[in-house]
Amino acid sequence: MKMKGLIAAGALTVATIMSSPAHANRDYISIVGSSTVYPFATVVAEQFGKTTNYKTPKIESTGSGGGFKLFCAGVGVEHPDVTNASRAIKKSEQEKCAANGIKDIIEVKIGYDGIVLANSKEAPQIKLTRKDIFMALAKEVPGADGKLMANPYKTWKDVNSSLPAVAIEVLGPPPTSGTRDAFVELAMEGGAKKFDSLAALRKKDKKAFAKVAHTLREDGAYIEAGENDNLIIQKLRNNKNALGIFGFSFLDQNADVVQGSLVDGKAPTFDNIADGNYPVSRPLFFYVKKAHVGTIPGITEYLAEFTAEKAWGPEGYLADKGMIPMPDAERSSFASAVKNLTPMAMK
Repeated sequence: MKMKGLIAAGALTVATIMSSPAHANRDYISIVGSSTVYPFATVVAEQFGKTTNYKTPKIESTGSGGGFKLFCAGVGVEHPDVTNASRAIKKSEQEKCAANGIKDIIEVKIGYDGIVLANSKEAPQIKLTRKDIFMALAKEVPGADGKLMANPYKTWKDVNSSLPAVAIEVLGPPPTSGTRDAFVELAMEGGAKKFDSLAALRKKDKKAFAKVAHTLREDGAYIEAGENDNLIIQKLRNNKNALGIFGFSFLDQNADVVQGSLVDGKAPTFDNIADGNYPVSRPLFFYVKKAHVGTIPGITEYLAEFTAEKAWGPEGYLADKGMIPMPDAERSSFASAVKNLTPMAMK
């Protein structure tokens, strides 16, 4: 019998399923999800492994969308316990979880992150507006008459005369990435709204507007570089004309070789992101299956480590790695939900 059928029929408890011979218990926490949250989760996992009697959790960087797909597939040791995400879970993903027997999910916001467009420090720093970003990367852009046309811009100077006359070449994440979701929502949409015709379309038909704002060009100007942000860093070192899209923490960790572009006059710095001044920033999360707590060893203790002030607080070791801490009240609220294992409400 399939697990889903067992759960639906109520024939076996979660604990029975997870301890049956066919599904031998795991003795470590399994974590998947966002490449942006991956380095933060890795630091916590290593600290957890050193300071407790539990095994260090195993973490796989699958991207936010890929993580939710694995996480929502079912209950049991063959499915991950935790998924990291650089965006909030979607209603459709919650519904998929529920359909597969995952009724209670604990949502943990861990802090904030900025999305940067960076280039080699051996090249001049780029100063962009969100309108420049949209014009450079959208598949279709408004023409002089306001009607949409295939993106004709080949160089950054074509987009804005104050920018260099070098070919537009941007390395960025694939559709499964939460970084990409946030980038198109914050940067691309922000730029699209600067056009009167698209601002009018947004008021008339939000879905049609989002399709224009979220669809990146496919002619080589935008290059999907996978979920490995370190690979983007390496390519930027080898190509001084290219820009790369990734989270602030990777900029912070590689500040000796890459630099962040200014967006709407604001640099992607820790303080600008924390203060809300940098326009391309987003919250970070992880999600936990409550059904696995108490069955997979160490989940409660891992949650306690991640939400301790020494980890996610203003002076914590995650801030040293580039994560932007939440305000005190917000940290307190999520810490309470974690301590009480309070499931999130259905969207």
